[in-house]
Amino acid sequence: MPAEYTQSDQFRGARIHLCDLSGLEIRDCDVTGLKIVDCYGGNLSLGGGFERVVVNDVDVTAYVEAELDRLHPNRVLAREATSAAEYRAAWDAIEKQWEETLDRARRLPEAKLHEQVDGEWSFVETQRHLLMASDAWIGNAVLEEDAPYHPLGLPGGGMPAEASAKLGLTLDATPTLDEVLAPRLARMATIRRVVDDLTEAGLDRVCGRKPADPYPDKEYVVRRCLTVVCKEEAEHHRYAVRDLTALEAGARTG
Repeated sequence: MPAEYTQSDQFRGARIHLCDLSGLEIRDCDVTGLKIVDCYGGNLSLGGGFERVVVNDVDVTAYVEAELDRLHPNRVLAREATSAAEYRAAWDAIEKQWEETLDRARRLPEAKLHEQVDGEWSFVETQRHLLMASDAWIGNAVLEEDAPYHPLGLPGGGMPAEASAKLGLTLDATPTLDEVLAPRLARMATIRRVVDDLTEAGLDRVCGRKPADPYPDKEYVVRRCLTVVCKEEAEHHRYAVRDLTALEAGARTG
């Protein structure tokens, strides 16, 4: 079994020289200032939220972002929405893309929708995560519901297990796609009502709650909450369709 390091700072500032790092996976880590110099390999994959990426002394940041925006235009709508009308347009696009993608996913056997591709969340887990995100940022922060979190919600990897338990989340649940979609689509319908009722003044309303207890104690306004949810939807849709392509190819050759 390969060695595994979790929540460790033992590599901070380290220099790794003349080592075999083939198959190394770095996931959910702060890699600010990471340098890979004079290395070689047949295949290198890099993904995440990076302020600046330089490859062989060429800054490719703008190119990568522009190409992602070209392939996934809803990223732009989600990122750049500022007015009530623009948030409605962004949510229109999000609803449409998920409707099409869910139809595509249902053509696969249920077991494939629980299959992880390259260690990423499965399609069902992605729906669970988006349920959690909208429960937190809309149900709790914006609407201040009495019981905003559905038990099938799946938080990001950075939330401690005890914090998830306090929210009533059942992380070890193994629901079917339909079981997840029941609360997921209901929450999406709630967001539809929120954006339909949006006013310009309402966008700047300060929320009475933060998304969840583990989040920082700071001011959360409605527009920020909506932006987070729209960006989560757009980015995780990108991951979902990427992995659906791999699952479809596997289903054809299996």
